[in-house]
This record gives sequence, structure tokens and C-alpha cells, in this order.
Amino acid sequence: MLNLIQRWFQESGKLQLRFVEEQAETLLAAARIIAGVFKNGGKIIIFGNGGSAADAQHMAAEFINKFKIERPPLPALALTTDSSILTSVANDYSFDEIFVKQIKALGQEGDVALAISTSGRSANVLAGVREARSRGLTTLGLSGRDGGSLAREVDLSLVVRGDSTPQIQEVHLIIEHILCELVDQLLFLAPGEDHG
Repeated sequence: MLNLIQRWFQESGKLQLRFVEEQAETLLAAARIIAGVFKNGGKIIIFGNGGSAADAQHMAAEFINKFKIERPPLPALALTTDSSILTSVANDYSFDEIFVKQIKALGQEGDVALAISTSGRSANVLAGVREARSRGLTTLGLSGRDGGSLAREVDLSLVVRGDSTPQIQEVHLIIEHILCELVDQLLFLAPGEDHG
């Protein structure tokens, strides 16, 4: 059992280090896009399935409430929280439309859409990305493995190149937290200032 614990932490740590070695610049670019959208009066729309749905809600909460510093709320929306919308769209149309319908109703040019899929192949997430792009939103993708179709269809892609879904999700959460902190620094802190 102790071996399992040690192996898990070692494998997760390797995946984290591999991501930062390969994609730190891309992560900073994503933060700059999100900060720019907020600065220009736009919002971030976040969506995914399962654990990625929970990530969408978690990240929206960090932007609207606060992350680490006191600052004004930032406009963020998770498309995974309204069970009436999700079930009515899935029932009347199809599960593949649950994000598309909401983006049609709520997405505007100048917003940014962050799509999360550990496989990069979730049909409803890909459909949401396509709708967001057609409406003039900037699209970001957070995926795993080889990135799947999601990595090819978004404007900027962050891919955790591993095979274990739970460990990909662990790195996704770290990425989401770093994005929140970077956005706060870009918008609210003077250059060189750090809040710890």
C-alpha cells in the first residue's frame, strides 16, 4: 500500500514537470488571453463533462469570488451547473447540444471559451468549441493524452501528455489554479509585485 502511495505521487509529479517543461509559455499565453478578455469587458465561459464539469465550476468560482487576493469579481460562467437546462436540452435535442445551446444564448464576440476534456474527444465539448468559434469567441482547450480533436480545433491548446485520466485531471487543476493566479497578477498587481 505504501508503494502505491509513493508511486502515485512520483507519477503525478513527473506529469506536472513534463507539462511545465513543455508548455509554460503556452500557459502564460492563455492567461494573457483571459486577462485581456476581462480587461475589455468580456467573460470566460467554461465547460466539460464529469470531473471536467467540476473543474469548470471550481474555476468560475475562483474568478467570481476571489483566488488569493482581494479584487473585484471577474465575469466567469460554468455551463455545467443548471440541471434544468442540461436535462431539457439533452431530452429535447441531444446530449451533444448541451453546451452549444448555452453558448448560442450567452456567448458574445470578445468572450473566451475554455473547453476541458481529458481525452480531447468529447462530442459535446467539441460541438461547443465549434459554436463558440462561429460566434467570434476566442477558444482555449485543456486536454490530455495526445490532445485529441480538441487540441486541433481551439485557438490555443494546453495538453497534459499522460495516459492516466485521474492524473491528467490533477494536472488540470494545477493549471486552472495557475491561470487564476496569473490573471490576478496581470490585472491587479504592479509589475514585479507578488502576493506570495
